[in-house]
Amino acid sequence: MRADLPLNLVLILAAVAALFAACLLGSTPMPVGRVFAAMLGQGSSGDATVIWQIRLPRALAGFLVGAALGASGAALQGLLRNPLAEPGVLGVSACAVLGATFTLYYGLTAISPWALPIGAIIGALIATALIALAAIRTRSVVTLILIGVGLSSFAGAAMSLLMNFAPNPFTLSDMVNWMLGSVSNRSFNEISFAAPFMAAGLAILFFSRRGLSALTLGEEAASGIGLNLKNQRILTVLGAGLATGAAVSLAGAIGFVGIVAPHVIRPLVKYDPARSLVPSALLAGLFLVLADIGVRVAPTQTELKLGVVAAIIGAPAFIWIAMQRRGGHD
Repeated sequence: MRADLPLNLVLILAAVAALFAACLLGSTPMPVGRVFAAMLGQGSSGDATVIWQIRLPRALAGFLVGAALGASGAALQGLLRNPLAEPGVLGVSACAVLGATFTLYYGLTAISPWALPIGAIIGALIATALIALAAIRTRSVVTLILIGVGLSSFAGAAMSLLMNFAPNPFTLSDMVNWMLGSVSNRSFNEISFAAPFMAAGLAILFFSRRGLSALTLGEEAASGIGLNLKNQRILTVLGAGLATGAAVSLAGAIGFVGIVAPHVIRPLVKYDPARSLVPSALLAGLFLVLADIGVRVAPTQTELKLGVVAAIIGAPAFIWIAMQRRGGHD
């Protein structure tokens, strides 16, 4: 990991700068002095409210969501040995969003504000359990991908059904907004609820990362040098599932960042999946913070959704990555 220290340090400094910029910028920009004063508790109560209850939680939520998706994407790409893999490829993201929209459809959020994040995490865990079970029963990575595609299709159909039978326009609007992805109006309480699941998932991915390096040799060679393929699949899928479920519980559906960030990082770490986890997380978090700043300062009558902006930027990058697969490294 020491060889990656300069890269990680640069990304950490850039992320800190982006988080500070997120506190400066918004519908009403604040001078640097006022932001520092508010952070230190020396400014006005209004400035403190803007920084500590609106802008900073929102920026941190964006960074954490990006970090979870970036690390999960890097791990899944290493596991499946496919640069087009990302958290959505195994159906975890779609099932997490389905869990969230389920709570909105039945009005469970009126009973408790925690119903929605709990629903998202339960949806992700169900999908993770199914994929983990499949990983135990099959030796084929292609089979895992096909099961993930099936889960995504089923979750998408179920969400469409819920939207079709939405009891009122307000519920439909809430469901659509969640499916589009956003970190607006997030609080430290919501972050603190998702953080343990996210931390658990990222920890599992980090501590099982060496097996991903072995998989670059091929499954037979990796098994020959002592890697337990079944355990590696289970740990990677479980870690990605927990991290992705927590991310969806915090921001809704945000795609493509889990593909693009690892693809950018991979050449910088000599195509080693284990070494790409941390910088991919940092870059994806940085990307979402910057994208959310753009969302907030864009001169639009209605604020754009972060998931929409991420897709607009990420989809062309995804197409470019797919077109490049015939040349060079996968």
